[in-house]
Amino acid sequence: MIGAAVGAGISAIGSIFGGISASKAMKKMKKNLQAQQQANEDWYNRRYNEDATQRADAQAILTRTEESIKNRNREAAGAQAVMGGTHESVAASKAANNEALAQAATNIAVNADARKDQIEQQYQQKDSQIQDALNNLEQQKAQAISQAVQGVAQAAGGIGGAF
Repeated sequence: MIGAAVGAGISAIGSIFGGISASKAMKKMKKNLQAQQQANEDWYNRRYNEDATQRADAQAILTRTEESIKNRNREAAGAQAVMGGTHESVAASKAANNEALAQAATNIAVNADARKDQIEQQYQQKDSQIQDALNNLEQQKAQAISQAVQGVAQAAGGIGGAF
């Protein structure tokens, strides 16, 4: 009888120790998931709020457009000087070039909106994955607690039955 009681006591200690170990592991996993969640949020805030016109690809488009406009303006001014064109033709050429620059800026803005939509979608997908993992972790935690309680209850029943 005493051996059964000792065995039941050891079983209860094992259940408690197992529950504590599982709880520590789950706390560590939860901390890691929360760190991932924060990193995801930081990434989202940084990327979503960046100025699209300052990105390297946008700057390259604007630079090429401005270079092209300068070259066309010089050509129009040179043609006017050589051929005797009117100031109106030079002004019309400059207006067309300015329209090209405005169109380039509009394209950058449109692309920025599409990029923001993509960033938001990526953020929401990652956040959903992390939330699912956190929910699963809570379920595992509840199961581990339940199993530990059952183990202690069984061990207590074994101790009671031994006497």
